[in-house]
Amino acid sequence: MAGIEGDITIARPVDVVFDYVADQTNEPQYNPRMVRAQKVGAAPIGRGTTFRSAVWSGGRTADLLIEITDFDRPKLLASVTTMAQADIRYVLRFEPVAAGTRMSWSGQVRPKGALHLLGPLIVWLGRRQEERIWQSMKVHLEHERAAEP
Repeated sequence: MAGIEGDITIARPVDVVFDYVADQTNEPQYNPRMVRAQKVGAAPIGRGTTFRSAVWSGGRTADLLIEITDFDRPKLLASVTTMAQADIRYVLRFEPVAAGTRMSWSGQVRPKGALHLLGPLIVWLGRRQEERIWQSMKVHLEHERAAEP
């Protein structure tokens, strides 16, 4: 399995950042590759919640199933993403800091089939993609804050 790690500081309270990230239906607002995100079921978001999503990848839409596997609000959020191309285990940690929230991520990507041969390339692309996604979310949340009365 290949690893992807990083962190970012967002000028918003930790509970706001956690709740926004935990609700995968928010992701299309800051990730232009996410074309659809739906929560499955009516229960509140927590351990066991699943989302059916789709991303634009390689010139086509790829379906994802995301399941929250650990949920400790507002400190820890873990998930497993299953897709035809790969399985991804992901852990997000949230920590209050003077500037707002420090969010760190750690992901393990397991490419499937012939894609396992491209592991190093997938990790390199994944790191760049994650940095772009979280930077976009930071801008979105901080802009949302600036627009509040």
